[in-house]
Amino acid sequence: MSDSGIEQIMRLAPVIPVIVIDRVEDAVPMAEALVAGGLKVLEVTMRTPAALDAIKAMKAVPGAVVGAGTVLNPRMLHDALDAGSEFIVSPGLTDDLGQAAVTAGIPFLPGVANASNIMAGLDLGLDSFKFFPAATSGGIPALKALAGPFGGVNFCPTGGISLATAPEWLALGPVLCVGGSWVVPSGPVDPARIEGLAREAAALKP
Repeated sequence: MSDSGIEQIMRLAPVIPVIVIDRVEDAVPMAEALVAGGLKVLEVTMRTPAALDAIKAMKAVPGAVVGAGTVLNPRMLHDALDAGSEFIVSPGLTDDLGQAAVTAGIPFLPGVANASNIMAGLDLGLDSFKFFPAATSGGIPALKALAGPFGGVNFCPTGGISLATAPEWLALGPVLCVGGSWVVPSGPVDPARIEGLAREAAALKP
């Protein structure tokens, strides 16, 4: 992906699965099931000790575009890059993290919840953001209101979104995709179920 490739990544599928992985051995079957179902962009959250090794393992799956989520600071950013992450997602935006991502030239999707967050991102040269937590930050009315003053800005709403509500978000012009954890349910990995859920999500129209 190019340095400014986050928009390209966001357009690859209507849903980016938000993956919390506890066992490295689950990484490849999970990634294979998601890609087979049509979801190529995989966000592995940095919430568990297995995350970095899972990113390394998933990158071997043909067609997978693997990134790190829940990246909170420059140290975590560099750990994710060392593991081979192709993009970075954060729940928020700090100057230190933003500068580190821009310097690294990695596609970066920082979290925003208000106009000041978006303006801080624009100052860094960013134009694509994760609206988070979407459902509790005012939902669709809030995102519509925020998008008004910021023409050309792209969003990936994440947090509290389901298969049932995703189409309402995807119908908004500035929304290129949504993030969702429903595609990878907690508990033992069931590749057939994950592939089926991925297929449903991939069929949604951005």
